[in-house]
Amino acid sequence: MIQERHRAQQRGKDPTTIGCAVRQQFEDTNTRAAAAYVGDRRELYDRLKLEAIVDSAVNLCVTCDPTVARGHGLGRQTMPETAMYSAVCAIQNCWLAARAEGVGVGWVSIVDADALRRILAIPDHIVIVGYLCLGYVSGFDAEPELAVKGWEHRVPLADVMHFDRYGTVDPLRAQGLTQTCDPATRKGSR
Repeated sequence: MIQERHRAQQRGKDPTTIGCAVRQQFEDTNTRAAAAYVGDRRELYDRLKLEAIVDSAVNLCVTCDPTVARGHGLGRQTMPETAMYSAVCAIQNCWLAARAEGVGVGWVSIVDADALRRILAIPDHIVIVGYLCLGYVSGFDAEPELAVKGWEHRVPLADVMHFDRYGTVDPLRAQGLTQTCDPATRKGSR
C-alpha cells in the first residue's frame, strides 16, 4: 500500500485527496440514505456505526475485470459471472485471514458506485465488487452488530433451504440437515 501511495503521487494523484473525496462521497450518500428512514428506524440508523470508511486504517476497492481470460476461460464460457464470484471469494478469504490477525473488515455498501468509479478513475468495463475498510479493532462482537442493535435479525437456515427445486420447502428435512451440520449436535450423537 505504501508503494501504491508512492506510485499514485508520481502519477500526480494525491491519495489523501482521493481518500477525502471517497469519504465525502460516503458522507453524502449516508445523509441521503438516512433521509429514507423516519421515527424509530431513523434514530436506530443514526446510532449504527457506519463511518468505518472514515476511521479505518485502510480502504480497499475490490474490482473485477470480466474481460481477462485467466484460466483459459474454464467455467466462464458457460457462467461468465464466475469471475465476479471469485472476487467475492477472495474478499471472504481476506476477511477470514484478517479476523485471525485481529483486523476488522467492513464491507461498505453506502457508496454511490458511479461516484466511486469517477473518483478512483475505474474504467467502465471494470466491475466494482466491494469497498472494504480494514483496521485493528479492540475486539469482535459475538453477534453481528446489526442484529445486536435491532436493525435486522438472521433468518433461520431452515427457512431458506429449498429441496429438489426452488420453492419446495420441507421444514422437517431442513431441520434434520441443519442438525447434521451443527458441530454441537454431531458431538452429542457420537
